[in-house]
Amino acid sequence: MEKKSQLYSGDIPSWQEKGYRSIWMPYTQMKNSPMPIPVVETSGVRMKLDDGTELIDSLSSWWSTCHGYNHPRIVEAVIEQAKVMPHVMFGGVNHPQALRLASRLSAMLPGDLNHVFLSDSGSVSVEVSMKMAVQYWLNQSIQGRHRFICFRHGYHGDTTGAMSVCDPENGMHSHFKGFLMEQYPLDIPITESDFSSFESFVKAHADSVAAVIMEPLVQGAGGMRFHPPETVARIRKLCDQYNLLLILDEIATGFGRTGTMFACEQAEVVPDIICLSKALTGGTMGLAATIAREHVFNQFLSDDPMHALMHGPTYMGNPLACAAANASLDLFEEEPRLEQAKKLQKIITSELAPCRKFSGVVDVRSQGAIGVVQVETLHHLDWLRARFVEEEVWIRPFGDAIYITPALIMSEDDIKTVCRAMVRVIEEWSQLEN
Repeated sequence: MEKKSQLYSGDIPSWQEKGYRSIWMPYTQMKNSPMPIPVVETSGVRMKLDDGTELIDSLSSWWSTCHGYNHPRIVEAVIEQAKVMPHVMFGGVNHPQALRLASRLSAMLPGDLNHVFLSDSGSVSVEVSMKMAVQYWLNQSIQGRHRFICFRHGYHGDTTGAMSVCDPENGMHSHFKGFLMEQYPLDIPITESDFSSFESFVKAHADSVAAVIMEPLVQGAGGMRFHPPETVARIRKLCDQYNLLLILDEIATGFGRTGTMFACEQAEVVPDIICLSKALTGGTMGLAATIAREHVFNQFLSDDPMHALMHGPTYMGNPLACAAANASLDLFEEEPRLEQAKKLQKIITSELAPCRKFSGVVDVRSQGAIGVVQVETLHHLDWLRARFVEEEVWIRPFGDAIYITPALIMSEDDIKTVCRAMVRVIEEWSQLEN
């Protein structure tokens, strides 16, 4: 293997050197990207590297480890379930963990979001939501409503249908233009003028639209951009007015990340379909849920077998993943996660404020347990990532955002350590030549 640069100063361990020849990494130009950090152990909010170095994980493994790594309650639940039944097909079969989870999600979500379809990843949950939305109209013998209004800077996953409702120009999937289904990407409306234009578009195209799909409050991988709850509420109202379904993608924003259990609560809206994943299992293993309201579900009830939702991943309702999710929900019930998220926001807001004065910084913002420093151009990316590792924090900037999404349990000392490392490194970065 050609000698590669690294994100940290330790030696490349033999297992990584040998295995890297065979692996294909995500979002990585394999020809010239630095070697990834070699993680051998996790605990709490820390990742231990092969040489013994420990990094504070400021990203909670892509927003998922809301209770930190290796939480004993979740680990114990998975071990006990593995002894009894690690997996069973969900076609024609029920098992206690899945049905308990479905009942609990129905009870905790707003309104009549009562019908839970389980799958194994966030992207698949979006695919299922899109399929539900299109078939909702077809089952009523309404043809032609198969396109989606989505939003620029939005991101909903990397599978084919999900890619089509991501930003087609600024997003990472622009290369596939011509292959993907064409949707209606619009700017998220904020001002009165924005909403006037948005309503005009909706009115003109409603007959071809199956649903509006959006990430409420925070657009995640499309740029960590925020919008107010009022925007979500007004979009809900327009969907009602023009008879459109509303899909809220809360894969990243659900389970306390924005300061409430679900972001839609801050807008006081009930979507027709909601997508959940990431923190659903406390970052233990893949699981997702696509949850529909009564009126959506009822359109699939028929004497015609083809009116059923013909979808079913092999690992749908995996008992291990459902056991982990139930244990995670136990922790949300028993421990003050939402209060912890709000406390993190106060610290992040205060500690990142000095970044506003640095050259190249456009904005500094926070929402719940999310902190973002937006820059004009994210130059020297590999240097930036390696420099954070030197500070013993794991931060992976992308696009024009240097951001953190810490575990909700992160201590005050640790979040201050993370934020102060961000301030130091961003100040150094701002002084580098563009």
